[in-house]
Amino acid sequence: MDQDVVIVGDWGTSRLRLWLRQGKAVIHRRDGPGVSALTDTPEKTFLDLVGDWREANPARAVMCGMVGSRIGWREAAYAPCPAGVADVADKALSFEADGLPVTLVPGLSCVNPLGGPDVMRGEETQVFGALSLNLALKTGRHLLVLPGTHNKWTVVEDGKVAGFVTAPVGETFALLKQHSTLAAGGGARVDGSAEGFARGLARVAEHGAARLTHLMFETRARQLLDGMSPADAMGYLSGLLVGADVAAARDWFGPMDAVTVIGAGGLCDLYVQALAQAGVQAATVDGDAAVLAGLAAISKSREA
Repeated sequence: MDQDVVIVGDWGTSRLRLWLRQGKAVIHRRDGPGVSALTDTPEKTFLDLVGDWREANPARAVMCGMVGSRIGWREAAYAPCPAGVADVADKALSFEADGLPVTLVPGLSCVNPLGGPDVMRGEETQVFGALSLNLALKTGRHLLVLPGTHNKWTVVEDGKVAGFVTAPVGETFALLKQHSTLAAGGGARVDGSAEGFARGLARVAEHGAARLTHLMFETRARQLLDGMSPADAMGYLSGLLVGADVAAARDWFGPMDAVTVIGAGGLCDLYVQALAQAGVQAATVDGDAAVLAGLAAISKSREA
């Protein structure tokens, strides 16, 4: 087993997660700003954050996410789907920063189920990590969803990402909560309630995803006329968006017996609830664990 000390990270648009590892053991973790919030160059930001870690003599740093995009440190070209771990490892971009070897994982590109272009950066590493953590996902066809700012519904066939489609559900919710009249009753200052979320799911189930935009305005009207609280209203809006996303995915991918949900616990739980209401079983994979396992799998393939 490789016992080298390495720095691994997931550097996205809104946040940076770094881990110092030796073999499979995590020695330290450190968070930082996303690439869209930097006040200095990516190189200086990274070197400042890992400065004291250099005393452990890390052999290399391997990172995925938007750090490898046009707005990141350096651009790593997308690997086209279908793509497996080896395809991603072959396209990884390597260079040195102050004598430390750095590798940036490329993202994936595809033609999505709607016939349009689509891309991901960072999620591919979590997908390959989920496959490493659950070997059953490496055989046959499976559907995975990675909820977040930009949800990725991803089809895996025999260990390769066959394709995916993106829905900016998290971004849409954030924009509506902060900048729309739907939250004018104080919703921008509260978290959504579980009761409101369940009610939103039920409303989409009743009328279908095609009526999402019409249902969304009820978030405002119900506060004005029905006495809905701001917390219930924001939960309701979230339920509408998540419920519509799940309903649309069923249209794109056909009957779903089971879905693997990858990400943070709270957000994964919302998707598990929405999938359950749609009659679909769901298993969850922790996002951090998936990133670490995916970066390890890509590094191993690259070294081979």
